[in-house]
Amino acid sequence: MGEHLDIITIGESLIELSSSTSLAYTQTLNKYYGGDTLCTAVAAQRLGSKAGYITRVGNDPFKEFLMESWQLEGLDISQVKLIDGFNGVYFIGHPENEEKEFVYYRKKTAATKLSIDDISMDYILSADIIYTTGSTQSLSLSAKEAVKKAFETASQNGMCTAYDINYDCRLWSSEEAKEAFEDLAPYIEIMFLSLEHDSVRVFDIDSPDKCIKYLWDKGITKVIVKSAKDRGYFVGTEGDIVFVEFKTDEIIDSTGSGDAFNGAFLHGINSGMTPVEAAKLAAIDAAIQCHGMGAIKSTPYKEQVYAAYYNS
Repeated sequence: MGEHLDIITIGESLIELSSSTSLAYTQTLNKYYGGDTLCTAVAAQRLGSKAGYITRVGNDPFKEFLMESWQLEGLDISQVKLIDGFNGVYFIGHPENEEKEFVYYRKKTAATKLSIDDISMDYILSADIIYTTGSTQSLSLSAKEAVKKAFETASQNGMCTAYDINYDCRLWSSEEAKEAFEDLAPYIEIMFLSLEHDSVRVFDIDSPDKCIKYLWDKGITKVIVKSAKDRGYFVGTEGDIVFVEFKTDEIIDSTGSGDAFNGAFLHGINSGMTPVEAAKLAAIDAAIQCHGMGAIKSTPYKEQVYAAYYNS
């Protein structure tokens, strides 16, 4: 078994191409990398956790950029497999006085080939927390099987498991997303979800309290409901529900802010914080992340986040 890890995330990486103007008229695109579980891993890593990442990367011209970037971040990529194929890509545009543009291409990419063969039991057992999302499950049947194997292994060995349903109607139907969640639910300890995108659309529940109690009844002990309407997070644990405010009015780009929140929360939990303390740290992380462009490029580092946390 290799070095001890705090968090392992399982998912897909994509090339991020973004513009501060409309995609229709921009002359340049800024290149970085993204992906929901990758953003969570980087957020935790930048706060001081040791994070590992499981995915498949396509042998296309972007592979060196991805692998070298993750090594510079300090991520453990010993379980990242290079295969023939290509990597997914998404585009972000910010037209003036209009909603953000978001387009991605991820069918038949290298990440869709994730399978049980990518899940090493020894590697899973080297970490404290295993994390993934519904987006990872939506990649393919083999990816769903890989996620279930990892969560079963972790749960059976008393490890912490965390999950974000992260529903997107462009990926699959709400019925498919709910079925995938139900398949994993017996193994989930911590769950993140958006009130508007997940609770309402997948569970048909429009109340944070009711959503938390619904998930408690399924045996999920820690539930965090993110509410854009209420501008904050409802943290449900041990029979109590506490609201934590999202404190910023300066939002340049919110892409990946929820994923950064998840990484910061898991870092806090694994560092000995209570769920409410971890949520307060994560709310600060997500707020700072929104002050810049890009999902991962703007994810903040430990010094800035902790300085704001201790002064809050």
